[in-house]
Amino acid sequence: MDKTPKIRVGVIGTGRIGKLHIEHIAQDIPEADLVALCSLDRPSMENLAEQFNVPQTIDDYTELLADPRIDAVLITSATNTHVEISQAAAKAGKHIFCEKPIALDLREIDETLAIVEKAGVKFQVGFQRRFDASFMRVREAVASGKIGEPHIMRITSRDPAPPPIEYIEVSGGIFLDMTIHDFDMARYLIGDEVVEIYATGDVRVDPEIGEAGDIDTAVITGRFRNGVIATIDNSREAVYGYDQRVEVFGSKGMVTVANPLTDTVTFSGSEGTCAALPPYFFVERYKAAYLSELQAFIRCIQEDTLPPVTGKDGRAPVVMGLAALKSLRENCPVRLSEIST
Repeated sequence: MDKTPKIRVGVIGTGRIGKLHIEHIAQDIPEADLVALCSLDRPSMENLAEQFNVPQTIDDYTELLADPRIDAVLITSATNTHVEISQAAAKAGKHIFCEKPIALDLREIDETLAIVEKAGVKFQVGFQRRFDASFMRVREAVASGKIGEPHIMRITSRDPAPPPIEYIEVSGGIFLDMTIHDFDMARYLIGDEVVEIYATGDVRVDPEIGEAGDIDTAVITGRFRNGVIATIDNSREAVYGYDQRVEVFGSKGMVTVANPLTDTVTFSGSEGTCAALPPYFFVERYKAAYLSELQAFIRCIQEDTLPPVTGKDGRAPVVMGLAALKSLRENCPVRLSEIST
């Protein structure tokens, strides 16, 4: 019989992603024990605690971190709290799963990672797309040489509808909020680092997004150290649903990922053939991937191994996002080496 003790987990933040993680920890990961929730939204927190039989609810995260029973924390609170809570959690000796981004400022990220390293705790960043089964197969095809030497990569990432303007105003902009996932996916699939980025974009969906100082439509070109050229296209509004596609073209072939559909039914008639739409948003599209990333986090604690998405992996897409923002503003390619701390 396996005598490995369960990892006792506290979740800080009970918003949309927090709720999904709470469900997975409570119901789908027997190696973990969800012992506490922390949120400023007490009604939401208490409802979730009742629904998933969580024994403790706490308003102040410092109280949760002081609890010696807790081995690890999931930080799913607002972006501007990630640094403060991550640093406090590391100092308290808790293993950390932190949703992206760690921070929007590289100095804050570096300070946080130094504290984590000194504390000797695990630190995993929430880039769930790496755990999607289809994207994992693309990575395997590239890494194994099945498509030969990779030449070109294309990533399409389009949301079904833009977020509220209040969110956009504090999000850090499209490159650090939305494209950051695609930057991580680019590094993951090719297994190398981007050295130069050129970004162009405009406001094509909602004028209020432009008034908030952001764009809603973008195309980014990146060049890797190994010569691979990548293109990423983003839109805040795809009326047909959540659009997430990938293609990697190489000297021996090509590998692609299409959008899954909500069902496999097609209807054919005199006016043509129609099929179902893609899932509406990321929670539906990546529900299984969100579970897999948490399973990997718990496993790396139990087995004392490196997290599959490290602090370095969390930092690199922020550098790429800052380079893209600089490129957009200056209308020229930007070397990542130009982005200082």
